[in-house]
Amino acid sequence: MVNQRLDTGWQACKSDSSGGSNSGESSKESSRCSTPVLDADRTDRLRDKMRRRIESGDRWFSLEFFPPRTAGGAVNLIARFDRMGSGGPLFIDITWHPAGDPGSDKETSSMMIASTAINYCGLESILHLTCCNQTKEKITAHLNKAKRLGLKNIMALRGDPIGADWEEEEGGFNYATDLVKHIRHEFDDYFDICVAGYPTGHPEAESYEEDLKHLKEKVDAGAHFIVTQLFFRAETFLKFVKDCRAIGITCPILPGIFPIQGYHSLRQLVKLSKLEVPEEIMQVIEPIKDNDDAIRNYGIHHAVEMCKVLLASGDVPGLHIYTLNREVATIEVLRQLGLWAEDPRRPLPWAVSAHPKRKVEDVRPIFWASRPKSYIYRTQDWDDFPNGRWGNSSSPAFGELTDYYLFYLKSKSPKEALLKMWGEELTREESVYEVFTNYITSQVNQSGHKVRCLPWNDDPLAPETNMLKEKLEKVNRRGVLTINSQPNINGKPSSDPIVGWGPPGGYVFQKAYLEFFTSSENVSALLKVLKKYEPRVNYHIVNVQGKNITNAHDMQPNAVTWGIFPGREIIQPTVVDPVSFMYWKFFNGQYPHRITT
Repeated sequence: MVNQRLDTGWQACKSDSSGGSNSGESSKESSRCSTPVLDADRTDRLRDKMRRRIESGDRWFSLEFFPPRTAGGAVNLIARFDRMGSGGPLFIDITWHPAGDPGSDKETSSMMIASTAINYCGLESILHLTCCNQTKEKITAHLNKAKRLGLKNIMALRGDPIGADWEEEEGGFNYATDLVKHIRHEFDDYFDICVAGYPTGHPEAESYEEDLKHLKEKVDAGAHFIVTQLFFRAETFLKFVKDCRAIGITCPILPGIFPIQGYHSLRQLVKLSKLEVPEEIMQVIEPIKDNDDAIRNYGIHHAVEMCKVLLASGDVPGLHIYTLNREVATIEVLRQLGLWAEDPRRPLPWAVSAHPKRKVEDVRPIFWASRPKSYIYRTQDWDDFPNGRWGNSSSPAFGELTDYYLFYLKSKSPKEALLKMWGEELTREESVYEVFTNYITSQVNQSGHKVRCLPWNDDPLAPETNMLKEKLEKVNRRGVLTINSQPNINGKPSSDPIVGWGPPGGYVFQKAYLEFFTSSENVSALLKVLKKYEPRVNYHIVNVQGKNITNAHDMQPNAVTWGIFPGREIIQPTVVDPVSFMYWKFFNGQYPHRITT
């Protein structure tokens, strides 16, 4: 492809219509799939997922994060969600800080971070909500907003006072029990509710026994499960569980695990939670307090040994990890426990949103393959989502594509880094070719810098792109500037670590697909060649003036990825759709060619 500033900006995509394509047979009114590929664990409520894991004896883990202070920190945290989500957490939760405008639309708010996790990272998410400095009306407004954003889980907390002592809020709540009752009264059973437990008793409680009574009140008011404050000895938690069961608390109780990662972070957290660090731990920590690596290694060892005891007890179905927004220690603890379960098999070829509104969605246009979060954001106001065969995307149910951007959809690289990768000044078309080629080959440019991203691809190349690497290098050097591609796949097992997706025991297929910018001269030459391969090859070409050249039939979609699985209809999760293609090229400000072969 050629940038429109260099030429007329023809953009194309090309695909093969042979090898099982339904492009000729599919109709505008094609039926919806009755057996979607998504499994129940992705669509059921959190309490049901938890119950199934307990009944099967399958252990799990969950992760806690806090909102960062800066937009840059939020971008980094979202990237961490994607990485840590690969290990299979049952859920994550996002803390609520009253001083940080947590219910706002700011990039760093608790509400937006939790919404991002569920909508764009596909992670089951719990939003913390506290009574601190809030009226009943304000709390209701936050809950309505959470519901609108697709959040279905709330951790109901009184919250820590902003000052030294708790101050009553006029028209608000002073106890988590009242917050739980309010959620139940105003929203019935919509939210799954979690509450906090304190293995040594809340620091402000009259006694340990009195605090247990208050915990039971929270559960009786409608809470579904408990996550505890951190602790340092396994026997502390096991005694707490035994005492809870003795007074009739039967819901799941998850231990809050804090891997020690640094001397100062330990002291700060202990200060906030008003806990005492056992003497045997301090004797190890003090001599190495200035050696972060040594403390982290000890923290990993301590957490692993404690968790082994907990899991062996039979009273602990899962672990809740306080990450401090860090990943190294957390992942290492989970790996050593055998809980970090990276599975290369994806439920679908693209990132699945966990928003309940989109749970039936199992087909998308391929054009957004490199920008899945952008696609989710731009279609968030649609009334309906395609399920099964795409049908006619001009249907009003699909809605319009919105043209605005989230802060984290911008490049993760600062402007200075982008200039080093792409060049301070472009003096010839070949300079553009070199940028694309260096991205494909992972080679350094003339200035000695690796090209790690493009405006259309902000992440490293997908593993399956390596299957086309040599061919892509050749065409990019000649001015066919590729932004999206996939190799031909003919009946690979669904468990394949590179191209596999869907349930086990199935087979997946792909048509070769290429999307690129190029010059009008190349288009003229290409059209002469493509005529020889019709109807086997489908193409769609659009230039900067909006001139459209295609051999697609009557605006019908064309499946480019499909899978066959035991006991299910054929799943077609990725399509080339002419209507969506036209939207794509206008909203991205560029003009592509697509060719499917």
